[in-house]
Amino acid sequence: MFAGLNGWHLVILLVVILLLFGAAKLPALAKSMGQSARVFKGEMKAMREEDAADTTKKKDAVSDVDPDAPAGPDRTV
Repeated sequence: MFAGLNGWHLVILLVVILLLFGAAKLPALAKSMGQSARVFKGEMKAMREEDAADTTKKKDAVSDVDPDAPAGPDRTV
C-alpha cells in the first residue's frame, strides 16, 4: 500500500497534515489517538481474558461429568 512512498512523499504528506490541522492542534490530536489506542488495547486484553475464563469453565464443566453414569432421560445431575 505504501511501497511507492519515498522521503519526498512523506515530507509533502506532513506539510499537508500541518496545513489541514494546524501546528497547535497536532499535539492534542496525537494525545487523543494515543488514548484511543490504549483503551482499545485494554479492551482487547479484557476480551481475551474473558474468553480464556469461559474456556476454562467449559473444560471444568465437561470434566465434572461422570463417564460411568448412565446416559439418558432418567439421569439426574
